Amino acid sequence: MAVAADILKRITCDPEIFGGKPIIRGHRLAVEHVLGLLAAGDTPETLLAEYPWLEREDIHACLEYARRIIGQEHIEPLPSTGT
Repeated sequence: MAVAADILKRITCDPEIFGGKPIIRGHRLAVEHVLGLLAAGDTPETLLAEYPWLEREDIHACLEYARRIIGQEHIEPLPSTGT
């Protein structure tokens, strides 16, 4: 498997495609869509069959991208309502 920094090179942004949302290697397939399909229960094998140009490393890149975004989140505790 590729180093995380290298694999992220597969994720690109193009203002002309989906308003600049992250996509895979310039194709019209958003990272968000791939993550949604995986979350809905599709397997990597299903995605690879549906998108013949897609590579397993592209799926790994989507997961690594999501991990890095989530890793930067800062959760602020909600104020107590006293109830």
